[in-house]
Amino acid sequence: MSWAFWPIVAIVVSFGAFAVGFYFYQYVKKLPSANQDIDRFGTLIREGSMAFLKTETRVLSVFVFVTAILIVLFVPPIWQTSSITGNILMGVCYVFGAVFSGMAGLVGMQVATVANVKTASAAQRGLTHAYRAGFRGGAVMGLAIVGSCLLGSSIIYLVFPNNPSFLLAFSFGASSLALFAKAGGGIFTKTADIAADLTGKMELGIPEDDPRNPAVIADNVGDNVGDVAGMGADLFDSNVAAIAAALILALDLNQAPFIFMASAMGLLASIIGVFFSNVKEGGSPGRALNRGTYITTGVFLILTLACSFIFQFELRLWGAAMIGLLAGTIIGISSEYFTSDEGKRVQAVARISQQGPAFTILSGFSYGLLSSFPSLIGIAGAALGAYKICEPLGTEYALYGIALSAVGMLSIIGMITANDAYGPIVDNARGLSEMSGLGEEVVRVTDELDAAGNTAKAITKGFSIGAAGLTVIALLAAYRETLTNILGADIITGFDILDPLVFFGMLVGVGVPAVFSAMLMMGVNRNADRLVGEIHRQFKEIPGLKEGKPGVEPDYNRCIDMATVGALKELLPAGLMAIGATLLVGFIGGVYAIAGYLAGNIMSGVLLALLMSNAGGMWDNAKKYVEAGHFGGKGSTAHKATIIGDTVGDPFKDTAGPSINTQITVVSLISSLAAGLFAAFSLFG
Repeated sequence: MSWAFWPIVAIVVSFGAFAVGFYFYQYVKKLPSANQDIDRFGTLIREGSMAFLKTETRVLSVFVFVTAILIVLFVPPIWQTSSITGNILMGVCYVFGAVFSGMAGLVGMQVATVANVKTASAAQRGLTHAYRAGFRGGAVMGLAIVGSCLLGSSIIYLVFPNNPSFLLAFSFGASSLALFAKAGGGIFTKTADIAADLTGKMELGIPEDDPRNPAVIADNVGDNVGDVAGMGADLFDSNVAAIAAALILALDLNQAPFIFMASAMGLLASIIGVFFSNVKEGGSPGRALNRGTYITTGVFLILTLACSFIFQFELRLWGAAMIGLLAGTIIGISSEYFTSDEGKRVQAVARISQQGPAFTILSGFSYGLLSSFPSLIGIAGAALGAYKICEPLGTEYALYGIALSAVGMLSIIGMITANDAYGPIVDNARGLSEMSGLGEEVVRVTDELDAAGNTAKAITKGFSIGAAGLTVIALLAAYRETLTNILGADIITGFDILDPLVFFGMLVGVGVPAVFSAMLMMGVNRNADRLVGEIHRQFKEIPGLKEGKPGVEPDYNRCIDMATVGALKELLPAGLMAIGATLLVGFIGGVYAIAGYLAGNIMSGVLLALLMSNAGGMWDNAKKYVEAGHFGGKGSTAHKATIIGDTVGDPFKDTAGPSINTQITVVSLISSLAAGLFAAFSLFG
C-alpha cells in the first residue's frame, strides 16, 4: 500500500468533518431568537469577543513573526547548513501551525457567539430543543478543530515525508500560540467573572447575570475568549503534538500509516457520534453528553479493529492505542465523579459550606488533591501497559506504543471538544436568558444545561491533561531520537538522577509549572482588582443604575476594554518565563539537564493541572447545587461561602490549570527543536 494512502484518507475525512460542521452551523443559525433584547445582548457579547481576539491576534502576530525568524536563523544554526531553504521551510511550518491553531479557536468562537443566543431562545420550547442547539454549536468547534489538525498534519507529512523536524515546527507553532491564547483568554474570563461575582452577588445581592452589573457582558465575553477560543487552540495543540511525537518514532519503524488510520477513524467516529447526543424532556443533559462519548468510543474501537485486520496492521499497535483510550475513559470518569453536581463529593462540599468559606476551601482543595490520584494512575498505567504490549516487537516499538496510547486517548477528541464547547455556550445562554427577561422556567432549563456543561469541561480538561502527560513521555523519546539523528549516536539511552546535571534540570523543571501558575493567577488577581474598582465607580457615579431605573445602563464597553488591556498585559510574562527557563537550562546544563528538566516538568505539571481543574470544577458545581435550592439556597450562608469557593476556583480551572498542559508541550517541543544547540553550546553539558 502507498505510504500516502492513509494521509489522503485523513484529508478526505477532515473535509467530511467540515461539511457536517457547516450543516450544524446552518441549523443553529436558522433557529429563531426570543426577542430583541437577547439579540442586542448577544451582539454586545459577539462584538466584545471579536474585539478581544483581534487585539490579541495583533499582539501574538509579533511574537509569531519574531519566533519564526529565530527558527530560520538557529534551527539548525544558519552557518552550519549547506542551504537556507530548509531553515526557511521550518519557519513557514511554524507559522502554518500558529495560523491553523488560531483559526480553530476563531471558528469555534464565531459559532459559539451565535449558538448562545439560539440556545437561550430554544429553552422556551423545552430542554430537548435547547440542548440540541447548544450541543450542535459545540460540535461545530469539535469537528472544525480536529479536522484542521488532521488536515494540517497530513499536508506536512505528505510534503515532507521523511523529515519529522517540519512536523515538530508545525506543532510548536500550534503550541506556542495556544499557550498565549489560553493564558490571555483565561485571564480575561476570570477577571470579569470574579469582578462580576464579588460586586454583584456578594456585595449587592443581585442575580449573577443582572444587566445592571457593568461587568456582566465582559463575563459572557470571557466565556468565549477563554473557554472557546483559548481551549480550542489548546486542544488543537494537544492533538497535533501527540501526532508529531508518534510520527517521529514511527518513521524509522515504517509505521506512520497507523497513526493516520487511527486519527482518521477517530474523527469519523466523532462525526457519527455527534448525531446520537440528544436528550428527552425530563432527561439528564450530563447523561446525554456521556452517551454520545460512549457511542463514539465504541464506533472508534470497531473501525480501528476492522482496519487493523483488513490492512494488516500489527494488532499490538491497536492494543496500545486502545489502552490510551481506556486511560482517557478512566480520567473522564474520575473527573465526573469529583465534579458532577449529582456526585457525593460536590454535595459534601456544598453541605459543609454551611459552616463558612474556610470549610468550602479546605474540603474542595482536599478533594482536588484526591481527584488527581486516579488520573495519575491512569496515565502511568497507560504508559506502562502500552510499553509492555509493544515490547515483544522491540524496544523502539515499545516507546512507539506509549506515543500511540496518547494518539488513542485523543482519537475521539472531536466528540470531547464538542462536549467542552457546549459548556461555555450554555453558560452564555443562561446569562442571556436572565438578562433578556425570558422567565424563571427558561433560567431553570439553562441552569440544568450549565451544570452538565461544567462537568463536561472538567472531563475535557482531564483528557487534555492526561494526553499531555502521555505525549510528553513520547516527546522525551522523540527528544532522544532527534538528538541521536543530530549527533549520530545515542548519548542518553538512560540517565542517572544522581548526575548533578540531570538533578539540576529536574528540580528546575518541577518548579516551572508552579511559577507559571502563580504568574497567571496573580495576573487575574491584579486585573480583577482594577475591574472591581471600575464597577464601584459606575454604581456610584451613574444615577439610578443600582436601583435599576428604566433606560439606565452601565458602560459595558469600559469593562470589556479594561479586561482586554489587563489580560494582554499579563499573558506574555508567564509564557516567556517558561520558554526562557527551558533555554537557560539547556544552555547551562546541556542535553542531560534538559532530559531531567522535561521529566520534572511533566511530573509537577500534570499533578498541578489535575488538582486545579478538578478543584475548580468542584467549587463551581457546589455553588450551583446550593443555588438549586439545597442547604438554604440563594442568599444563604452556604451560598455566600460557595461563591467565595467558586471565585478561588475560577483561575484554578479556567486560567492556570488548563494552561499547564500547553506549557508542558511547549517546553518539550522547544527542547527537541533546540537539541542541537544545547549539545553544541552548553556551559556544563
